[in-house]
Amino acid sequence: MQMPEKKEMSDKLEGKTIVVTGSFDNYSRKDMEELIVSNGGKATGSVSKKTDYLVAGEAAGSKLDKANSLGVKVLTIDEFMEMIK
Repeated sequence: MQMPEKKEMSDKLEGKTIVVTGSFDNYSRKDMEELIVSNGGKATGSVSKKTDYLVAGEAAGSKLDKANSLGVKVLTIDEFMEMIK
């Protein structure tokens, strides 16, 4: 039995833990998480001191507050897309 190949587009986010919060015009949260994983990153649901980036959309809420208090780098959708180009 053969393992399916990992569908990784790049390793641009290798070793990075990224949280997605808020809403985005052209992407669902699931789409965003798939982009993170396919580029070598780890998508998680909560912000911690181990989080490298928070991608914040409209109505980001408490995750944005926590990221700011922990000094986590906050990215817009455009900044995130630029990272994985």
